[in-house]
Amino acid sequence: MEEIQREFLYGRHAVHEALRAGRRRIYRLLIAEGLQPRPILEEIRAMAAERGIPILQVPRARLDAITDSHQGVVAEADPYPYTDLEQAWAESARRPDPPFWLALDCLQDPQNFGTLLRTAEAVGVHAVLFPEHRSAHVTPAVVNASAGAVEHLRVVQVTNLARALERLKERGLWIVGLQQDPRAIRYDQADLSGPIALVVGNEESGIRPLIRRACDFLIYLPMRGRVASLNAATAGAVALYEIARRRGFQ
Repeated sequence: MEEIQREFLYGRHAVHEALRAGRRRIYRLLIAEGLQPRPILEEIRAMAAERGIPILQVPRARLDAITDSHQGVVAEADPYPYTDLEQAWAESARRPDPPFWLALDCLQDPQNFGTLLRTAEAVGVHAVLFPEHRSAHVTPAVVNASAGAVEHLRVVQVTNLARALERLKERGLWIVGLQQDPRAIRYDQADLSGPIALVVGNEESGIRPLIRRACDFLIYLPMRGRVASLNAATAGAVALYEIARRRGFQ
């Protein structure tokens, strides 16, 4: 049997949300010596103790050897638990609101990836799709960038994003690409109600042509300043909140 590789989650919010979500096994908690008491630290300690997770007080240098962004807290854990497409769909279909999905087409920067996952969780996205190749994965850096929000999301890694989007279309979702394109509709003038999957593309090249063809229509954000575009995380966040607003998000 192949041994499952463990990883180190770091950052107070990332570790806190992993404990709250309870979706992956945490083997031990490493806390730097001399930390000042904080409510979030006490909650982390309490949840770990409740689950019988060993808590080790260690020199800060030991955590520095893992990462310089630990904030005094590191958890040794199983890898992130991805969700199967069919399982994610079954959960989405059971929810009272229309399906709301996000697809990330070859987003490669961990900070952008994590930021969009955090926004997706905040606005109630049901599930997130991304391709296995040429994309960032849910690593500890991405968990940290999402402030732990990804621990509460259903994230689906697929080998063929275009095929996965077609399966969602067959189930009644409108596939909407966020792309600066002459054919695109201004985002606040498009019909963004009902079952929807928003596609956000790569930081440099946007949505790939194959994925663009899988979209029912494209939307764009108007630009008035001197720069040509927003970065993927910012643009995606604006579009996600607009979709959520149309769905009665308050």
